[in-house]
Order: sequence, then C-alpha cells, then structure tokens
Amino acid sequence: MKSLIPLWNLLASEFASRCSTSTTLDSKTVRVRCEHEGMSFLTITLPSFGKDFQYCLDQGMVVPEAFLPFRKSGSCLPSFLRGFMEQVFHLDNGILIDNPDIESILAIRQLTLLFGKMELPCSPARERKAMLGYVDCDKEVDFNAARLDSSDYSDLSRLGRLILGPFLSMVDSDIYHERIVPKHGPGSTADSLTSNGKYQSKYWTTRLEKVFHFGDFLSPSPRFSDEDWANGINLLEPDAEMPSRVISVPKTQSTPRIIAIEPSSVQYVQQGLLESINRAMNQDLIGSFISSESQLPNQELARLGSYGSLATLDLSEASDRVSLMHVKSIMSGNPLSLEAFLACRSELASVPGHGTLSLSKFASMGSALCFPTEAMVFFIMILRGIEKERGYHFTNRSELIDLIGKVRVYGDDIVVPYDYVHSVVDSLEHFGAKVNRRKSFWTGRFRESCGKEYYDGHDVSIVKVRREFPSRRQCVAETMSLVSLRNQLYLAGCWETCAWLDEMLRKLLGVFPCIESTSSALGRVSFLGYLTEKEHEHLHVPLVKACVMSSRSPKDNLDGRSALLKYFLKRGDSPRYDEGHLERAGRPRIAYIKTRWVTPF
Repeated sequence: MKSLIPLWNLLASEFASRCSTSTTLDSKTVRVRCEHEGMSFLTITLPSFGKDFQYCLDQGMVVPEAFLPFRKSGSCLPSFLRGFMEQVFHLDNGILIDNPDIESILAIRQLTLLFGKMELPCSPARERKAMLGYVDCDKEVDFNAARLDSSDYSDLSRLGRLILGPFLSMVDSDIYHERIVPKHGPGSTADSLTSNGKYQSKYWTTRLEKVFHFGDFLSPSPRFSDEDWANGINLLEPDAEMPSRVISVPKTQSTPRIIAIEPSSVQYVQQGLLESINRAMNQDLIGSFISSESQLPNQELARLGSYGSLATLDLSEASDRVSLMHVKSIMSGNPLSLEAFLACRSELASVPGHGTLSLSKFASMGSALCFPTEAMVFFIMILRGIEKERGYHFTNRSELIDLIGKVRVYGDDIVVPYDYVHSVVDSLEHFGAKVNRRKSFWTGRFRESCGKEYYDGHDVSIVKVRREFPSRRQCVAETMSLVSLRNQLYLAGCWETCAWLDEMLRKLLGVFPCIESTSSALGRVSFLGYLTEKEHEHLHVPLVKACVMSSRSPKDNLDGRSALLKYFLKRGDSPRYDEGHLERAGRPRIAYIKTRWVTPF
C-alpha cells in the first residue's frame, strides 16, 4: 500500500494541473484515511465514491444518498475532490452544469476507481457470504421459475422459435451430421486432470451418450474403438455423475467472483458446441445483436448512446439468474440443440459449506455455454419488452432489421434504445433478471459498456491497477501488471506519473527500453518509437536489451491412442507451435523474468 498512495498523489497532482485546481487537501485525506482504514479505503470506499459520481452524472444532480462515507461542508457536494466536483456540479444546489468539464469528469473517475478492481483476496467472512449468496440465488431462480405462468413461457417459446430458430437450425445440422468437434480447454476441471491427461479420460455419461457417442469423442477413429477399449469406458448414470466444483476467484476486495469448475467430459463437449454456435452466429442475422467474440460493437454503441439515443444496462448475477426453464423455453423449437445443451450441462454443483446442490440455473460461470446462452435468453427478454412497448408481436425476422445498431447483447452488457428502456427493464426483471440500477445509464449523458465509458461522446475510460506493486522482479505477475499499468497510463497521457513509474521499473528490472506494444519484451511504449541498440548478426533485425517473461509447461507425457486423439482434434492446417506438446503441456506453474537481446517490435 505504501507505493499505491504516492501513485494516487502523483495522478491527483497531474489531473489538478490539467483542471486548474489543487489536490493538496485531497492527498492529505487519502493518507489519513488509509492510516485508519487500511487498504479497504483505496479498494472499497474510494470506488464507492466513483460509482456514486457516475450515478449522479446519470441523474443530472447530486442525490442525497450519494457520497455518504465522505464529509460535506456547507454544500451538497462532498469536500473530497471538491476542486473537480465544482467543475461538474453547481456548488450551491448540486445540479449538473450545462457543459461540465470533461477533464474533471475523467479525473474524478480515474482517482476514485483506480484501485476498484485489484485482485486481492477477500476475508473468509466475505467468501462465506458470497457462497451463501450463490446458494440463495439458485433458490430464488427456482422460485421465479415457479412464479411465472404458462403465458410467460409461451412468449419466450414463441420468440425463441421465430428469432433463434434459423440460427439454432444450423447448430442442429452440425449435431445431426456429426460436425461437432470437441475441444479441451486450458483450465482446470472438476476431476483435476492434467492438460494431456484430459485426452486419456475413460468416463462418459449416459446423458451425453444419447446425443454424442463416446466412440466418436474419446477415440481418435472408429478403427480404435475396439471391444476391449469400449469395455473400459465408464458410463455414468445421472445420479453418479461428478458435480461441478464451485470456487471463488479474486475479483475485488469487497467480494470474490464465484465460478464453477466443470468436469472434463462436459466441458469437452461444451467447447465443441461453442464453436458451432459462434460459427452459426456469424452467418445469421442474430449475429448483428449477440456476440460472444467481440466487445467492440457494444463499446461503439455506448459512445453513440452517450448522445442520448441509447441506454446501457448492466445485470447483477447475470449467469446465475438464467434458469433452466428459460433455456428450455427459448430453444423449444430446436429439440436437437436443446437436448445437446442439456446433455453437457452439469446438473449438480458442490458448494463449499453447503454440500452438493441440484441446480435450478442453467449453468454457472465457468461453463463454456454459459456466456452465449445467457446472451440468447436476455435478447429474447429484451424483444418481449420491445413488443410490450410497441403493442404488437413480432411476426417476421425482417422486423428486427430496424433494431440493428440499436440493440446489442454481450453477455450481461446490454444496449437498447432509450425509447424502450423502461419496458425492457420491466421485462428483464419480470423474468427474473436483476438490473443493476447503479450501473445502468439512460437518463443523462454517461454510458458504459464492456469496459468503455463515455460522456456526451467523449471517452472517459480509465486505467485501473490490477495487482499490488512488486517488491522484487521474482514477483512475475505483479511486475508484468506494473509494466502494463505504466504503458496504459502513458497512452492515457499521464506522463508525469509514468516518469515516476519508469524510475521504479528501471530499479526493479535493470533495463527498461522503449519498445512497440507488440513486442514480447517488458519495456516502455513510446510515441517516439524505439532506439536500436544492436542488430542480429544473421537476421539483420534491430535488437534491444530487455527483460522478458520465461516459463515452461509442466511435464505431462502423452502417447498411443490418446496422443493420436489430440492430433486429430487440432484446429487448422498449421503445425503446432510447441513441438514438445506431448511431453509438456498445461499452464506453467512457475515463471521467470530474464534479461536478453530481443526485437523491440
């Protein structure tokens, strides 16, 4: 924390110069409150100020319930960051100024939200509360599913058949003609298999077998599906299946992120289905509204929406509130795709402190199908809200064309036309989704989607500190995060702060040359370009002396039938970049930082 406070002070001073104000008292406030409250002031209290500020921007005034942890003296504006706040809101009544200073808006957001996403462990009490919230949320999903009547599900089914039907028919075709190519991801599995060990799996489930024959997925070719091998496959009945394993991962210091680690067999099929879904989306009209691959359309619509025509919505516990009944309804017209989705869905989850839970939600975060499925469900709910506002039902997909560039869903980040926002919010909440009103914007000129923020067309996106500062270069993840922070601040124009970080990184790394952003070296991105220090004697390309991150995958031997299966599951015609992938595989357990000559681009 000692290094974080000087970083804040430098940024505050730099923004104060830009906005012709002073942050001397603000810096004193940060120092004193950090002494009394510790790291939580930077990671929890300050971000709460930033969130309140965004909400007030959207409301057009400082609301009474905002900035409660901060003193207000003689004004409705908080004393903290008063020099910037006065250039955004009127001092006497807190009403938004007609033309607020964009630099001051950026400064307040940067100084308050800088440490809001640091990957720090939560206290055990907060982790227990998050796990309890996961369990309670699933109970609430079950309650909401029972609360909805048949007409609600009929609406979802009708729109699902009309809007999603042609797109899902392409997925149906891939399943029927056995074009689903499974894939093992790089992450952990509930059965704790190694990276290459996943290809040696000998278990399957009867639910999967109804749609995907184990001989086609676990064997490299029919020739190898001999009787002895087939007899060694363990087909598990539903009551004997392995549950997904629910864990917490760092998100913010106030609350962890709750995800589920799926068993290797279902994740294997999920990844293959995901490729089919993405391929179908790119070929269908639905791809103009839903994306699992690019955030850029949402970000551009957030910019356009900041002029007032579009609203950005954010959902809380989005994936955990998509019920199994939602998915069954929207996919009722495509029973083959639905059967495939259900076959590779984990029905049980092992939750620490709560035993094994039978899930009412479709899938937890961690399932490969969670992201595209929630996007489809929310899109159908959005269209139901638009129907309510218009007063008539969609009867043809061509009626969606006028919504292209106005409606967009990327997971739980939603963009909708301002004219329909209230009906859409009502529809989402009616079907059990939870709209986060503090992070949803439609009244004022502030918009946020997929990590980009805009005010009245101006980009007010900020840089965030993700990890604590390293004490030595052996702290590889922290060092790489600090280099990334420095380069992001440079591109954001915070050059005085960068000069301080440059000195810190030179002492830490020994060398810190200028490089291009595409280089593998740990160096400084600069608009002035790089300086060549020597030339490669054979390739005749420029070189600089810099630090690079070096790592090696753990030993994980694979041979025989399983090695052949891995070969046939490779995507594309190009050879693997790692020629030793049958001897070593998986995420490295240890990484090093080494100094060597490297190209600066």
